[in-house]
Amino acid sequence: MSDVTVVDEVSAADQRDAGELIDAGARLDGQSAVSEQGRLLLRGGPREGVRHVMLRQKGELVAYGQLDGTDRVEAPAAELVVHPDHRGRGHGRAVGEALLAESGRRVRIWAHGGHPAARHLAQSLGLHLFRELWQLRRPLEGMPLPEPVLPDGIRVRPFVSGRDEEAWLELNAAAFAHHPEQGSLTRRDLDARMGEAWFDPAGFFLAVREKRTADGEPASEELLGFHWTKVHTAEGVGEIYVLGVGPGNQGLGLGKALTLVGLRYLAHDRGLPEAMLYVDADNTAAVRLYQSQGFATRETDLMYRTES
Repeated sequence: MSDVTVVDEVSAADQRDAGELIDAGARLDGQSAVSEQGRLLLRGGPREGVRHVMLRQKGELVAYGQLDGTDRVEAPAAELVVHPDHRGRGHGRAVGEALLAESGRRVRIWAHGGHPAARHLAQSLGLHLFRELWQLRRPLEGMPLPEPVLPDGIRVRPFVSGRDEEAWLELNAAAFAHHPEQGSLTRRDLDARMGEAWFDPAGFFLAVREKRTADGEPASEELLGFHWTKVHTAEGVGEIYVLGVGPGNQGLGLGKALTLVGLRYLAHDRGLPEAMLYVDADNTAAVRLYQSQGFATRETDLMYRTES
């Protein structure tokens, strides 16, 4: 007998069981069915709009689903995973139906990696494909990484914890106003990431323009763009975690310059052999930029939704 429960807050024991389930699925599938944001929400305590679906069989957690309804505009986003030892028994559909019910049948569901079973489940739930997220990779060894060229009056410095959070959040929201996940990050989301073991402000680069007084003395800074890198130590891979340029600062060459700043840091300062990033397939400007820097598609994540 299967028991499906939906909760706002996950106990420490259930967090452990869900984490082990997610890891077991990732080992078999080659990538996690639950994103970094999903893991943070699993561990982060109760949050308005976030629900967790736990499917147990004889007391064992065999499937987990999450509904993130924190976006005020977009339909709630969902992720789900079934333990590899319990697949093919209808558990995925049971969790999917619970997610649909909790969302009022207005939902977007990720199929990370686009595996056939995940695609089939989405279609059986009556969902429609509407988004492709590409993972791109390139080697950092044996390929050129020229010195970045910055516009006059602009410099790059590391992020300073305790000083730059609010300015970064404001620019991030403006740079990713079109992006349902990245553009809606809150201070709580930022603090959660800064609390992770991988966070290192030395790899979080800000492009700033100094404003000076009439006497030529520094008065303030204007934040124009940023490149936040992330190091996956176990895999030996560096990630362009987030790269953004303010809407009013397009056309200055900052995107290319910041890309090179981060890649040179990952290659030279961290000694990593490979870089990766995620980009929406329909973001043609970003795709062209990254392809010009030697990136090529490695994997595809798919998102399905109830609306056609």
